[in-house]
Amino acid sequence: MDIREYKRVLTGISGVHVTAYSKDGEIEPGLTGKIIRRIADAGVHNVVSGGNTGEFYSLRFEEVLRLQAICIAAADGKAAVTAAAGRSEREAIATAAAAKREGADGIMVHHPLDPFAAPHCQADYFIAIAEASELPLVAYIRSDAIPVADLVRVATHPNIAGVKFASSNLMLLSECVRATEGTDAVWICGLAEGWAAPFYALGARGFTSGLVNVDPLRSLAVWKALEAGDYAAARRLVAEIAGFETLRTKFNNGANVTVVKEALMLRGEDVGPVRRPGLPALDAVDRSKLEQMLKSWEPIAA
Repeated sequence: MDIREYKRVLTGISGVHVTAYSKDGEIEPGLTGKIIRRIADAGVHNVVSGGNTGEFYSLRFEEVLRLQAICIAAADGKAAVTAAAGRSEREAIATAAAAKREGADGIMVHHPLDPFAAPHCQADYFIAIAEASELPLVAYIRSDAIPVADLVRVATHPNIAGVKFASSNLMLLSECVRATEGTDAVWICGLAEGWAAPFYALGARGFTSGLVNVDPLRSLAVWKALEAGDYAAARRLVAEIAGFETLRTKFNNGANVTVVKEALMLRGEDVGPVRRPGLPALDAVDRSKLEQMLKSWEPIAA
């Protein structure tokens, strides 16, 4: 897939799959693959392996590589596959090289979390990995400390296919979109379905999703409404999942992956607890709330 086609894919849904664990806490490839296949079969455009919903920061380097191999095999060409990379610059470059060998379509580089990172050097980090990678790159931006000029450098780099903008600073997003007008820069909503409508209104396209693990057709319905410019329909669909997404924000987003995994377990898929420092499991009260939410959702037609 060339970078132009990959850019088009990124304007769809980038579904970040969970990582299922066996009883001994190791990656369980069968169930992980089953979830990935369900996402791809539903028509989600891009499956992201090793994203935050996949617990990237609790995975060892060799587990990240194993997970991307599982994802590529399970997607089986039905969706694009983006393999996540990050942490040290050298590790990210090595992960990108492995993704290329396995047959991934692109890489997503996580925002560097070094507490002493200089804002302009964060942009340099993404660019250095993009220049070393044979695959096109998605830059995952989680900070609004990087100046617009440096964000533009990232977004317009010839091997950076898109910027996953995961800050709620909509004024900054607006400035970035204006600053790249007339280029082929792609700005993607990195805050899932709930933020997708305002992001679209400002010129972003596509969004990331953890909901796809539980209900990919619901996520696709939001995307279709936004692509049609039907903001009223998009708002109605987002309102239905608002409680689910709000529950994910508990404990400073520490329950983000937990809620997705618990939803799968309520539906009979034992994906195992979230690894620390994420919240391993919900308490009985929140689990009951989640169960009632899931029961309240009307099925979405394919």
